[in-house]
Amino acid sequence: MTNFIPVFPLGIVVYPGETVNLHIFEPRYKQLINECHAEVKPFGIPTVIDNKLNEMGTLVRITEVVKVYDNGELDVRTFGLKVFRVLELIKSVPDKLFSGAIVNYPDNIEGPGKPDLMQRVANAIRELHRLLNIEKDFHKPDEELSSYDIAHHVGLSIEQEYELLGLLREEQRQEYIKRHLSAVLPVIAEMETLKERVKLNGHFKNLSTFKFED
Repeated sequence: MTNFIPVFPLGIVVYPGETVNLHIFEPRYKQLINECHAEVKPFGIPTVIDNKLNEMGTLVRITEVVKVYDNGELDVRTFGLKVFRVLELIKSVPDKLFSGAIVNYPDNIEGPGKPDLMQRVANAIRELHRLLNIEKDFHKPDEELSSYDIAHHVGLSIEQEYELLGLLREEQRQEYIKRHLSAVLPVIAEMETLKERVKLNGHFKNLSTFKFED
């Protein structure tokens, strides 16, 4: 399927199933949001990295206009629907301030992936958060988690999050996150050990002494 959608390029990666809160202040995007809300139609958020518009993004729908300010700015809540690929960017749309794009929607196998692999990933995330002294609640049992539910919570860079967006099978995304965690966990653990060593310096310590033989 190929169609035209309004686009709101942002320096973030949005995943299907994700809720994203946006503050809208530019005139072109105020027009986009007001039009999409009034006509109950979705728009696309393609990812911008290093001031470059990338071809992959996520179609979102507005679920709530949370607040409208006196100057016309808006707070809106959106929900990610599906991944798209930009085929052609339409910078100037007749009678519109905002831009659009011709896009298609690649087959994206979300599914359950590998439950045993996801369980290992979930356990690794808990260890990561323990080491970082972070508390996260995904509001789902482990067996219902998908890679999209956890991708923003494992310390990926925006480039890595975008790479993950381009993976179109759940097993691939699970493996990607597992490899990332396998690389960072030993580093974080070593940093934690180093931090504990640094804490000891300068403190009175209860040390065991060498015992001379009689």
